Amino acid sequence: MSVVLGIDGGGTRTRASIVDARDGNPGRVLAFAESGSIKRLRVGVQVAEENLRTLLREVYTQAGVNGVRAASCGVASASLSGIAEWITAVLENFAVERSEVVGDEIIALDAAFQGGPGILQIAGTGSNTIGRAPDGSREGAGGWSSRLGDEGSGYWIGLHAVRRALNAYDREEPTQIIDRVCAIWGVSAARDLVSVADGSPGPDFAALAPAVNELAEAGDAVARRVLQQAAKDLVDFVLLVRGKLRRKHSIAGELPVAWTGGVIEKMEPVREAFFSGLHAAAPEMPVAQEAVVALNGALWRAQRLADGKT
Repeated sequence: MSVVLGIDGGGTRTRASIVDARDGNPGRVLAFAESGSIKRLRVGVQVAEENLRTLLREVYTQAGVNGVRAASCGVASASLSGIAEWITAVLENFAVERSEVVGDEIIALDAAFQGGPGILQIAGTGSNTIGRAPDGSREGAGGWSSRLGDEGSGYWIGLHAVRRALNAYDREEPTQIIDRVCAIWGVSAARDLVSVADGSPGPDFAALAPAVNELAEAGDAVARRVLQQAAKDLVDFVLLVRGKLRRKHSIAGELPVAWTGGVIEKMEPVREAFFSGLHAAAPEMPVAQEAVVALNGALWRAQRLADGKT
């Protein structure tokens, strides 16, 4: 038995699975568990540590193992100083023989294409776009964090819904966004939103995205414009990466597009505009109809580690 571990550390929650990998095939699932985020910038060092260790203890207990042959962990903040070293040390503490820590976009890309060429759009709490050429070279766009970018993400939707709603309030344009945000944040008036938004730590703007989506589907014009812009930004990122791949790697035909994240999966106005925008710009581009399960990419990579292929 060659037991391997895959971890998908997103901005909101972390998933892990252990499988019995035989001859490079997925094999039998031995365990699956979820915990809170292990992204230190989001939840802090102590909470991230507790979430990771709790998750590993649970998934090990389910699988009935004391260690694994290999593990691949994809996490949103993998490139930040100290993150890979911290996670690697924890994995070693849990008797992982071989391990890697990569960006969450990498495991999602491999979930979609298993080492092959294609373009992946991530749109969850944050956003990022990554493409891979046939020779393995990668090109990207976006993913510059919630403060500096992440256009089209859940965080961006929540933040810009509040911004546009306050602008609409000044212009006396009707919208239900302010009332809804006031209720969520527990304040009574628009001007009270400032103290919450500018507080330290700041609010979870991504948590507002489902409410913005509900209002958009109910016909709120301001909310609809926010989601339309989110979809446009996501389309633009895919086309930007497509252009880089074509220009830098002499790719003539269309590469397939995959996607993952709750913004596209759960928000119908964004999903419809995303699909229609890509079709209008590149009618021959194959676009996946179902979301990628990033955890499957971590398991695929862990199996390759166990087989000595990476």
